[in-house]
Amino acid sequence: MIIKREIIETSDGSKTIHLPEWNENYHSHHGALQEAKHVFLKNGLADYAQQKKINILEVGLGTALNAILTCQEATRANLEIQYTALEAYPVSEDELLALNYESLLDDEVAKSHYQNIHAAEWNENHMISKNFTIHKIQAKLEVCKFEENQFDIIYFDAFGPRVQGELWSLEIFQKLFAALKINGLLVTYCAKGQVKRDLKSAGFVVECVPGPPGKREMTKAFKRAVQV
Repeated sequence: MIIKREIIETSDGSKTIHLPEWNENYHSHHGALQEAKHVFLKNGLADYAQQKKINILEVGLGTALNAILTCQEATRANLEIQYTALEAYPVSEDELLALNYESLLDDEVAKSHYQNIHAAEWNENHMISKNFTIHKIQAKLEVCKFEENQFDIIYFDAFGPRVQGELWSLEIFQKLFAALKINGLLVTYCAKGQVKRDLKSAGFVVECVPGPPGKREMTKAFKRAVQV
């Protein structure tokens, strides 16, 4: 599938990729960086930082912004993170240069880690730092198979239901529910009513929380132990 992609600037000064045919962005036009931090770090990773060892699945690696922010937080909080990232249509080197996400990073170590995340071979485990190991999978979510009770957190960062409805189905959420550990969390920027209903039907306990700038709400979905 070939879809035209172009680089645009978001409201916080960071850039993102825009798909004009779908009228869809990789990140919020209100701010790519602040959206990633709010949705996936503040409302995802922060809930599990006390565990120290955390297994994360990201659906939609894209620009790897979520990955490098998680890598930085792993170093800061001395966490041990195994990070599995799915991406069917990898971002090109030219697009990465145009995005210039390295300019958003605090130091040369983080910039090197970001480069190494993108340089890592697909379908292999790569230790980016002593705190962060990544396994990138170039495949569609629909065909991926996971072990049961494998992940602590799922960053669900697929394109929205309007353009990729097949990834927001009850069947997909059932697969991801099985892949989560008990008390695991699926976190996403999306708060559409049908998505929340399907998450509940798949077994999740759904919680709506304030979204990032420009979005009233976002969704956290937990896999809780069955109450007898």
